[in-house]
Amino acid sequence: MNLSKSRYTRGVQCARMLWLGEHCPELFDCSVMNEAVLATGNEVGDLAMGYFGDFVEVPFNRNDMTSMLAKTQEYLEAGEKVICEASFSFDGNFCSVDILRVVDDGVEIIEVKSSTSVKDIYFHDVAYQYWVLSNCGLKVTGAYLMHINNQYVRNGELVLQELFTVEDLTTIVLEMQDQVGQNISRFKQLADSSAEPVISIGPQCFYPYPCGFHGHCWQHVPRPNVFDLGGVGGINGFKLFDAGYITFTDLLDNLDSLNKKQRVQVHTELMDLPPTIDCDAIANFLESLDFPLYFLDFETFQLAIPAFDGLRPFQQIPSQYSLHILETADSVLEHREFLAREGTDPRRPLAEKLCRDIPENACALAYNMGFEKGVIKQLASCFPDLAGHLMSIHHNMRDLMLPFSKGYYYSREMCGSFSIKYVLPALFPNDPELNYQNLDGIHNGDEAMSAFVALGRLGAGEAEIVRAQLLAYCRLDTLAMVRIWEKLNEVCA
Repeated sequence: MNLSKSRYTRGVQCARMLWLGEHCPELFDCSVMNEAVLATGNEVGDLAMGYFGDFVEVPFNRNDMTSMLAKTQEYLEAGEKVICEASFSFDGNFCSVDILRVVDDGVEIIEVKSSTSVKDIYFHDVAYQYWVLSNCGLKVTGAYLMHINNQYVRNGELVLQELFTVEDLTTIVLEMQDQVGQNISRFKQLADSSAEPVISIGPQCFYPYPCGFHGHCWQHVPRPNVFDLGGVGGINGFKLFDAGYITFTDLLDNLDSLNKKQRVQVHTELMDLPPTIDCDAIANFLESLDFPLYFLDFETFQLAIPAFDGLRPFQQIPSQYSLHILETADSVLEHREFLAREGTDPRRPLAEKLCRDIPENACALAYNMGFEKGVIKQLASCFPDLAGHLMSIHHNMRDLMLPFSKGYYYSREMCGSFSIKYVLPALFPNDPELNYQNLDGIHNGDEAMSAFVALGRLGAGEAEIVRAQLLAYCRLDTLAMVRIWEKLNEVCA
C-alpha cells in the first residue's frame, strides 16, 4: 500500500479505518464528507499561496503523480523560492507540501489549514511530510502550520499576514520522526493483510474526524444504547460503554449516574410509556407569552475569509429570516420573510427589515433562542442607530424549546433530544406539511448555509430555484414553531 498525507493521518486516527478504505471502500458512508468544509479548505489553501509573495504551483494530477514529482524537481533546479503543492515520494510514501520555502540552508514546510487553532492530528500530518522530505535527501530546517486568525477583522483589502497565523512545529515534529517511521511500517503491514484488524470502537470513531465506516464497525452494538442517551454524545458515551454499560437495560443498574431527563428517557423507552406531560409547567410557560406573537428563525452563513468590512473569519452572518405572526389566538397566521441577494453584505438590509417587521417590546419566539439572540446582539453592535430597537427584540425574546429542554413534555420518539428536528416528527408523525424531507433541495441548516454560499456560482435561473428552496426551508422552521405552540396549548386545554 502506498501512503499519502491523508492516508497516513487516517491510519493515525484508526488503522482499521485505513484497512477498510483499502479493502472495503464500498462500506464507506459519504455523508460524513462535508463538501462545504472541503470547499473552504481549498479556498483558504489557494489564498495562502500568496502569503510569502510570488510563487509557483505544481499542477495536481491524480492520474500521474510522477508528473508532479518531475515538475517539483524542475522548479527546484530553476531556483524557485516558493513552491506550492511541491511533491515528493520516498519508498511509496507520497506527499504534496502546501507551501515549500527554499531558504539559504535548506527548505521549510508550511502546512495550511482552514481551522483557527492547532490540533493534535496536524502534528502527525506535518511530521509525515518532514519524514518524506528528509528521506528524499532534503534538509528541512523548519516545519510550520499556517491557520486562520479568528481575531482578524477585515478593513479594506485582505492582509494575509494578519488573516493567517504561522506556528512553529519544528521541535515537536523532530521528536516524532522515529514514531512516523514505525507507523508507516505498521500501517503498510496491516493494509497488506487480508484480515481486517481487530480494533474496538472508541473515541477514534468520532475524533478528530467522523468515520465513514461507523455503520460497519458498530453493527454489533444494539440500539438503543448509551450513545443514544440525551446529553451524552459520542466521545462521552465511552465513559459508560467502557464501564460495561451498553444497552438501556444495562443502565437500570446505574440510574444514580443519570440525570432526571435521562432516567425518564430510559424508563420511557424500556417500558414503552406514554408521553410525560407536565401540564401545569407548560401552562405557566404559555401564560408568560403576550400577543401578538412573532415566531422568528434566522439562517446564517460563515466564511473563513471575511468578504465584507467589519467581519471576522467564521463569523455568523445572517442571510435570511422567516417570521410568522399571530395577532391573537384566533387570528389568521401572517408570514413575512427576508432573503439577501448573493454577493452583498446582508446585515444592514436584514436588520432594517427586521425592525420594520417586529415592533419594539413585542413578544418574539425562537426555538433555542440563544442563536437568534446572538445574531440580533451582533447586528445591534454593528448598527448603533438600530441598536435600541434590535435590543428591545432581543430582551423580549422567549424560547419555545424550554418546555422540552426542561422536560415538561417528553415522548419516546424524541430519542432523548429536544432539538426541533426530533420534537417536530414526535409531535406530528404523519403530517407531510411538517416533514423536512418533503422539501425540495434543502432539508437542514447545513444544506441551507452551503446553498446560500453557492448562489453566486449559479446561473440566474438555477439561482432563483435555489432561492425559492431557501425560503421554503426557513418558512417551515417558523411554521413548525407555530404548530408546536398550538400543540402545547392543545395538551393543556
